[in-house]
Amino acid sequence: MTRPTSASGRPLGNRWLGFLLRRTGRMLVAMWVIVTVAFLVLRIAGGDPVRSALGATADESVVQARREQLGLNDPLLLQYLDYLSGLFRGDLGVSLITGRSVTELVSHRLPATLELAGIAFLAVLLVAVPVGLGIAIITQGNGRRGTEMAFTGVTAFIAAIPEYLLGVVLVIVFAITLHALPVAGRTGPASYLLPVIALSVSAAASIARIARIEALNTLKDDYVRTARSKRLPAWMIYFRHALPNMLTATLTIGGTLLAAMIAGSVLVEQVFNWPGLGTAFVGAITTKDYGIVQGLALVYAAIILVVNLLVDLVLSLLDRRTSLLETS
Repeated sequence: MTRPTSASGRPLGNRWLGFLLRRTGRMLVAMWVIVTVAFLVLRIAGGDPVRSALGATADESVVQARREQLGLNDPLLLQYLDYLSGLFRGDLGVSLITGRSVTELVSHRLPATLELAGIAFLAVLLVAVPVGLGIAIITQGNGRRGTEMAFTGVTAFIAAIPEYLLGVVLVIVFAITLHALPVAGRTGPASYLLPVIALSVSAAASIARIARIEALNTLKDDYVRTARSKRLPAWMIYFRHALPNMLTATLTIGGTLLAAMIAGSVLVEQVFNWPGLGTAFVGAITTKDYGIVQGLALVYAAIILVVNLLVDLVLSLLDRRTSLLETS
């Protein structure tokens, strides 16, 4: 039985294995760089993190005992090796103030962050892709220039609004003024509306612009003209032929935006007092709890790198013509 091969003659199985090995290797190298930078920055920045965490009035003996307990009196190289060893065991460190494990903190708060970002990303795709396709259909062939200019201007303005600023406005209007929605917390379905809107509106505007451009390019392709010449129904041309083929580039940017949304959720969570990693991250920075800051920075970096890897995998599955497997 003949094994499937690519255009270059290489077996598809070998291409996939090579792709996974290369991308996983790059991800591990990137994580090592991030781990090293995070470790060094907090120690080179100056000052005594334990003194900052315990307060200026803490007894010196207590400070020294805490430093000894955390291994901060050891040589820098030994601290670094101990930290790497802990990471391999799944130990992200401990809070300098409470002594609580960062791994335990992540296990409690990560689901709330992923839930918020995931729902917001789904909302972005459900709104932006149909809107982008619809505007492309209306404006194809240089028709309705006014509609095109209005769409471009409005989406450019919306895309430039910071998520946290939109969140503050939503709180003032819908929570404080109208008393229509919960102002903070994760208390039920209604409590998701404002943070999801704040996190998704800007991204939806960006994706809608990209989706429109990709749809316009797709509608000019030969297979769409062939479908029209066969007098197929308009819905079949747009949704069966055009939509699947415009999604590849849209999902490429969408995956990047998902990673950005996860990072951007830090400030949105703070605005809405959402019980996720972002709230804990900002709180740790405020209290100078460098143990939590360092651990959560690594978690965010790992999430973003994994999301980028998954996006590449999905794109390779959706578009077998892509050169991603050959060049990655």
